[in-house]
Amino acid sequence: MSKVIAAINMTLDGICDHTAGIPDEDLHTHYTGLLQQAGVILYGRTTYQLMQYWQTMLKNPSGQKSIDNFALAIDKIPKIVFSHTLKDTQWQSAALATKELEKVIAELKQSSIYGGKDILAGSRSLIIQLLNLKLVDEFQLCIHPLIERKGLSLFDKINNRIYFKLLKTKVLGSGAIVLYYQPVSQ
Repeated sequence: MSKVIAAINMTLDGICDHTAGIPDEDLHTHYTGLLQQAGVILYGRTTYQLMQYWQTMLKNPSGQKSIDNFALAIDKIPKIVFSHTLKDTQWQSAALATKELEKVIAELKQSSIYGGKDILAGSRSLIIQLLNLKLVDEFQLCIHPLIERKGLSLFDKINNRIYFKLLKTKVLGSGAIVLYYQPVSQ
């Protein structure tokens, strides 16, 4: 059965902003691998629209292998976008969600449409909802070694205390650390 993997970047001070990290070769390679192993990725509107930047990289490759490979991986993976305002995804591999998040997850976990591969969640808003619904099977938190001071806190809307078991760690060249956690029942 598919796992729901919440994967996101965060600064040392808990700020979650896709533009605040250190986008080095290791980071792009790490996320390319994650995308290639998954069957689908879920986005909220804001993060989805930020990720549309990568469509321009397909048309005008950077010449840097890790960046260009990430652009190809993000283009290829099917995307489900949760939005009340977006009317068109403007991306062939993306579709708007027509059901609530909890129902979509249940259907994806039971379906073989994506070959039983994992379900990624890459938006702060969706990760918060999934954590509150206890639907996250693995949490990959990439902590960047910087203090941003402004922006959205990743965990400000969590309803209850959540315990995690550390599964492994990975250190990237920039000094960013990917922490792999599994929620545990208390």
